[in-house]
Amino acid sequence: MVTVISFDVDGTLVDSSFADRVWLEGVPHLYAEQYGIPFEIAQQKIIKEYDRIGEEDIRWYQLKYWFNHFRLEGSRYDLLNTYKNEITVYEEVFEVLPRLHKKYTLIVASNAHRDFLSLTLSTIEIYFDHIFSATSDFKRVGKYEEFYREVCRQLNVHPGEVAHVGDHYTFDYEVPRQLGIHAFFLDRTRRKGRGLRNLREFEEEILTLEGIENSHP
Repeated sequence: MVTVISFDVDGTLVDSSFADRVWLEGVPHLYAEQYGIPFEIAQQKIIKEYDRIGEEDIRWYQLKYWFNHFRLEGSRYDLLNTYKNEITVYEEVFEVLPRLHKKYTLIVASNAHRDFLSLTLSTIEIYFDHIFSATSDFKRVGKYEEFYREVCRQLNVHPGEVAHVGDHYTFDYEVPRQLGIHAFFLDRTRRKGRGLRNLREFEEEILTLEGIENSHP
């Protein structure tokens, strides 16, 4: 029986515009202003450094690291707040979360750093009982089996009691399924031509799953 419903964040609850603007516009803009170079040159340099570190390195996700690396003045929190109006929660989220919250324990299971999550989830965090960040809480990159296993351990639930939804085919679908979690792939852009189109469809899947489980003696 499903008792916990887990959500990815970027691409699932919110679009990526906030994070994209911070990384691709905000950091380069600060660099350009501080070192007196054109924005385009600063942006090229910054992106080159992002690529050099790479997504497999936990530093890639840490805004604090990049402020130190580029010796940027000011506060990373001020930078994040500059772009907070770019946070766009998908419209159906405000319908689906209140309904599911009445019956299930809702959690966030994200790879994003807490620096971002604290703002990204500000308008909907009241619906979540727990928020887990792979990069902040477990100091790991990627939501591998160890991540989901530790989440289940902390919640004191069996993987079969958890349903998870997210837009990364490997980390939100294949990996949790291997552990026994009821995982659902969300493909809002229809890039893969399969998966759920929105969280309303996910809610329907949960209701269907609940019906199947209740039909068993």
